[in-house]
Amino acid sequence: MGDGGVWRPGGDGRLAYGMQLPVQAQSGVFAEGWEAGAGPRDLVEIARAADRGGFAYVACCEHLAIPRRLAAAMGTVWYDPVATLAHLAAVTERVRLLSHVAVVAFRHPLLTAKQYATLDRLSGGRLILGVGAGHVVEEFEALGVDFARRGAVLDETIDALKVALGPEEFPAFAGERFAFEGLGQAPRPVQTPRPPIWVGGSSPAAVRRAAVRGDGWLPQGDRRDQLPRQIARLRAAREAAGVTEPVVIGAIAEPVYVGEPGWDVGRHTVRGKPEAVAESLRAYAEMGVRQIQVRFRSRSRAELVEQMAAFGAEVAPQLCV
Repeated sequence: MGDGGVWRPGGDGRLAYGMQLPVQAQSGVFAEGWEAGAGPRDLVEIARAADRGGFAYVACCEHLAIPRRLAAAMGTVWYDPVATLAHLAAVTERVRLLSHVAVVAFRHPLLTAKQYATLDRLSGGRLILGVGAGHVVEEFEALGVDFARRGAVLDETIDALKVALGPEEFPAFAGERFAFEGLGQAPRPVQTPRPPIWVGGSSPAAVRRAAVRGDGWLPQGDRRDQLPRQIARLRAAREAAGVTEPVVIGAIAEPVYVGEPGWDVGRHTVRGKPEAVAESLRAYAEMGVRQIQVRFRSRSRAELVEQMAAFGAEVAPQLCV
């Protein structure tokens, strides 16, 4: 699937759509009740449904270990993104595989490059490397990484990864914290010049990081009415930095239910006929968004797969940019 350049959605005139996988992250903030009893087989069936339904990507998030003070809210079920996405690569053909997000400051960039280059090779060039700063201080402390300096570490790690995931078998990089040369890594990624790197987060530092260093931006927690100002800031920072390549601007949409649910899906859920759902989501495209992450309300895996199929068949064709 390597296309000879950094993959950018929206080229066919439609708003691309992807989803964070259920089951693999079971925070009390967003997990549905049925996910607690689900497992690998459910992940496989949902990833295959995404493949069939025209989803641009499926995503998996990273947390290493949740401290007791946060366990009640966040849960402790967080699948490893590399292992999970590699497993799903073997049972899908088209859908891209996004780490949303990998906390790459946890490890040396050569280790991250080895893991994700292998994933890109195994999947036939379907990796999107989403990266973020992380927010759980105890995870950093356990690894001996300075939490207060995580932003600076992330910036340098992104720079190093662009080199390490690039076309050279023996990449060379010299930074403040990391330096390497004369060390060959293979297999190389399928995508050239390298897999796309999308930067997550909505703080001023994260928006600037996405503007200056990212191929894409994955906002976190921005409401609709906040996005236009954030997008303007990102574009201004990118222009000021002299970065001329286009950037993929994303958004996390409100929860979605195609049709009339017949049960309480929450007052903020976008619901109704496909035309109404599509009209609501097209508003993101008018802001400059080119990919949306959707989450479907559901009471079972079967209902989720039905929702995904309905969205792909009836809503997606109407998501014209």
